[in-house]
Amino acid sequence: MVDEFGFQEEEPEIPDEPFGGEGFAEGEFKDAKPPEGFPEDRGEPLEEHEVKVMGVYEQQEQGGRSTAFVLLRDTRGRSVLIQIGRFEALAISVALEGKSADRPMTHDLMNNMVNRLGGKVDRILVDDLFNSTYYAKIDISVNGKTVQIDSRPSDAIALGIRAKAPIFMAESVLREAAVQEEF
Repeated sequence: MVDEFGFQEEEPEIPDEPFGGEGFAEGEFKDAKPPEGFPEDRGEPLEEHEVKVMGVYEQQEQGGRSTAFVLLRDTRGRSVLIQIGRFEALAISVALEGKSADRPMTHDLMNNMVNRLGGKVDRILVDDLFNSTYYAKIDISVNGKTVQIDSRPSDAIALGIRAKAPIFMAESVLREAAVQEEF
């Protein structure tokens, strides 16, 4: 079938093999090893909690430089601040406000591509914290198969908000990084 742009619409092909962190098929670099000290695959299911994006904040530093953060909070009042880039801060803020740019931003493009290819962003998971760096995964389902893609948390969150996908955080990350807020 041809779509309104003259492109042939076909069912996207989903690989049977999952992809590694940089888009290489599993086993393609079977002798490659992660950097020393990198977290090993724990092989056990993670305990996860849904978190809400509370906002994006900026902290002014001496010298006029600023640092952006996204604030995530779980239902127990535990909050995690993740430092993010300026462009990702803008992308998250725009999505939180329900606004859009005149032309699609990168995360709008990603969401449009997933949708046009027949997929759905199922969920976002901030699953690890190692050497002060957070790691995330994006779960996308297409034709009954789920593909998990490694991502920076800021990009995953910006996409997740646009896709109205729930955002989760591993309990281990919450225990390590969360601050309990007083209500």
